[in-house]
Amino acid sequence: MERFARLRSGDQDDRDRQFDQIVGKSPALEAVLEQVECVAPTNSTVLIQGETGTGKELIAKAIHNISPRYDRPYVKLNCAAIPSGLLESDLFGHERGAFTGAITQKTGRVELAHQGTLFLDEIGDIPLELQPKLLRVLQEREFERLGSTRTQKIDVRLVAATHRNLEGMIADNQFRSDLYYRLSVFPIEVPPLRERAGDIPLLVDHFVHEFGQRMNKTIESIPAEVMEALTRYTWPGNIRELQNLVERAVILSPGSVLQVPLQYLRNPVAHGPDKGRSRTLAAAEREHILETLKESEWVLSGRNGAATRLGINRSTLQFRMRKLGIVRPEVRWAGRDSQA
Repeated sequence: MERFARLRSGDQDDRDRQFDQIVGKSPALEAVLEQVECVAPTNSTVLIQGETGTGKELIAKAIHNISPRYDRPYVKLNCAAIPSGLLESDLFGHERGAFTGAITQKTGRVELAHQGTLFLDEIGDIPLELQPKLLRVLQEREFERLGSTRTQKIDVRLVAATHRNLEGMIADNQFRSDLYYRLSVFPIEVPPLRERAGDIPLLVDHFVHEFGQRMNKTIESIPAEVMEALTRYTWPGNIRELQNLVERAVILSPGSVLQVPLQYLRNPVAHGPDKGRSRTLAAAEREHILETLKESEWVLSGRNGAATRLGINRSTLQFRMRKLGIVRPEVRWAGRDSQA
């Protein structure tokens, strides 16, 4: 099922378009998409698990898109992004006067998703005190708004996602086992990018095309050594890290050839005992820019300026310097140094 090829050629049917943001054809990804196609027509709860940046939200949206609820609401909520004190109101809504500041009635996400799909991202971050209320939605299909005694029936299909080890959280009394078993009716494990290296060239091409259009740039080729390095890299930040790197590379590329400073990939974020000696991509970029600035004696523009050496314009270099916290060091007078 070469969805990527059909997507780019524009020769796919309506059903294939439901996967329009899922790029790849590796066996690991295809196995996930087969699971999506299997569970989507049902009303069963799905638990999507995988490392951060693997595309769990895209899988959730695909489940909705090819389900009988595709033309009904798709409501999403990141449980880690909402303060715990506000999460109950966000999920279940509240009545006017339910608490200080509740000056109007509010409809919660559960109610907004009636007859559709509710996607709860980072489900592992939901507080223990709210977990029984979510369990009631799954088991009894009912809830009450905060501050109300009126029980409302609800028809909602729940899809949840997490990068956490929920079974470990159960052992630590941080997650309810009964809620876990209700959530994991149909678990889907999204593989990390290092397990689908064959998809990296397709993803790079996809992101280059996407960011090129946004920035009005035409990138026509990617050097073989660059693609080889990108394919060898283990991508601890997964697809999100690759996407960010390609965006940066498109910004830095002055012509039609994608330019990726390969030193960004020589010091990946490590896992395990070597973690302390690792560097992030941002740290590697900062060091590369600093070295170039020193070589150009902190001259930004001109034929021998740092911007020219980096292959970018002056304003882009200044933007990167501000973002990375690069400030020119103070120049001391030789006379003062000698007196110190």
